[in-house]
Amino acid sequence: MYGKPTTLPSFDARSNDPFQMDLRSTDLSGLDLRQAGKDLLLATFDTRTRWPAAGRLPADFDAARITELGKNPGLGLRSLHARGVTGRGVAIAIVDQPLIVDHEEFGARIRLYEEINITSDTPAQMHGPAVASIAAGKTVGVAPGADIYYIAAFVFDTKAKPRSDTRDFRWYAQAIRRILEVNQQLPPGGRIRAISLSAGWNASEAGYDEMQQAVLAAKDAGLLITSSNFERIHGRPINGLGRAPLADPDRFDSYTPGMFWAKNPDNPALPHDALLIPMDSRSTAAPNGRQDYAFYRQGGWSWITPYLAGVYALAAQVKPEITPDEFLMLAFKTGRPLDWPTQTGRVVLGVIIDPPVLIEALRAGP
Repeated sequence: MYGKPTTLPSFDARSNDPFQMDLRSTDLSGLDLRQAGKDLLLATFDTRTRWPAAGRLPADFDAARITELGKNPGLGLRSLHARGVTGRGVAIAIVDQPLIVDHEEFGARIRLYEEINITSDTPAQMHGPAVASIAAGKTVGVAPGADIYYIAAFVFDTKAKPRSDTRDFRWYAQAIRRILEVNQQLPPGGRIRAISLSAGWNASEAGYDEMQQAVLAAKDAGLLITSSNFERIHGRPINGLGRAPLADPDRFDSYTPGMFWAKNPDNPALPHDALLIPMDSRSTAAPNGRQDYAFYRQGGWSWITPYLAGVYALAAQVKPEITPDEFLMLAFKTGRPLDWPTQTGRVVLGVIIDPPVLIEALRAGP
């Protein structure tokens, strides 16, 4: 348990902190939260959070229901899974933080787990289980049948004394090179088709050139590379969607601009022709134990990159010869426009990815 607070934190709409209402592994059982409904619907929590008795919670707050809704990847994906479109036979590579390798969401489908620049005493982090489950989790994931090739790496020097948080992307570049090496050893029908990197890098950072070269090598090898640098790599912008915790994840009208950019959706610095992907109000595997989950009320681009890699795995199952360019062209063509009111009038912010329509278009052919 992280603690047993005597009061509940309140949500400050002016803050950009996605964890200001972080109730993970917190004992709230002694509090009376009947008047805290608005704040609780903005909270992040997990399956180890201890709640007060029902009589001391808001009538419309149900943590278990919110968690289950958050597990649903939404947008009709489970209807595709029911018809056998699960990413079976397709492999996704992920480079992220150390993983809990035996989590029930994905443990049975990890085909490779290696570590680079990780000390032996480093426990599983929250980020790794989350992205792995979003990409290919059994109940949470977009592609629950896909194989996972996972390399854990940090972008700071874990051996520096004192520790420095300065980022160096040489280790991520090394991880990508390793993925390409492994891929050459796999049979043609079972090779890795996408690499999910929940990170972005820029020219001012150490290891930038090595990272760029590794990413270009992966792109030249025909892989989709999903990252915060997605537009620079593939020439198409992406962005993340919001959703109220109790809204139906399968309804397209449940989605809004993501929490971190909803305050200013007509910001000219944001792409207005993006492929829009669910981001907020997601439940994912948690690092505490193999049956633990966390609900993240506010997400970030870290959550949309594994989601997109998962959709590509579904597409590659249906059409094994598909290329990233063909996939992206079709994803934009079949997406549903998000028309949104802004200070300058209604604006189409992009198109929401529509996996069932995309898959049917692939099946229909040219």
